[in-house]
Amino acid sequence: MRECDVGEILSRMNEPFVRSADIPWQSSNDVGMRRQILGHGPDLMLVRVEFEAGAVGSLHHHPHRQVCYVAAGRFEVTIDGQRAELGVGDSFYVAEGKVHSVVAREAGTLIDAFTPARLDFLSTGSEPNGI
Repeated sequence: MRECDVGEILSRMNEPFVRSADIPWQSSNDVGMRRQILGHGPDLMLVRVEFEAGAVGSLHHHPHRQVCYVAAGRFEVTIDGQRAELGVGDSFYVAEGKVHSVVAREAGTLIDAFTPARLDFLSTGSEPNGI
C-alpha cells in the first residue's frame, strides 16, 4: 500500500480526471479498512472504502451529508438506530449529525460521497471513522 501524501492529495483538488491507480490508499483506525480519495473540491468528496470480511466502521457522526453506494460485498448498516442489510447496487443516505456504522458481512467496497468535503481525510495519519 502506498503512503498517503497530503500535498499529493491537495494538488488533485478540483482536477477534472483522476486515475485511481495514481491515488494513494489511506489506512483507518478501524481495523480491516482502507480508503482512497478519488476526487474532491471544497464542497464535495468521493471516496472508495475497502473492507475485509468482518471489518467494522464503528459508530460515529460528522457534520457532513453522505451518500454511499455498495459496489461489492454485503454490509449491515445502522443509521440513527435503524438497521438494514445491503448488497451490491444498494445505497444509503446519512444526514448530517446522524450516528451511523457499517459491518462488512463479507469483503466489500463502498463508494462514499460527502458534502462538504471531509477535510479530516486530508491529513497524513490515519483517522478514526473511516466511513
